[in-house]
Amino acid sequence: MIKVTRLSGEEIIINANLIQYVEAKPDTYISLTTSDRLVVREPLDEIIRRCLEYSRSIRVIPGLGV
Repeated sequence: MIKVTRLSGEEIIINANLIQYVEAKPDTYISLTTSDRLVVREPLDEIIRRCLEYSRSIRVIPGLGV
């Protein structure tokens, strides 16, 4: 799950696994596999960073320090 901010300033949490694609035009649009579409304040590169961080966090084996 990643936290994003709608243009209104409302913070929401979305399931990163449901992201179909992200567009920057110039606002950042996130399209989900559920057909929902969000416009957020974070730039495209930040969405990518958060998704990668989330993906890595769910694959870490506790105690191995990886």
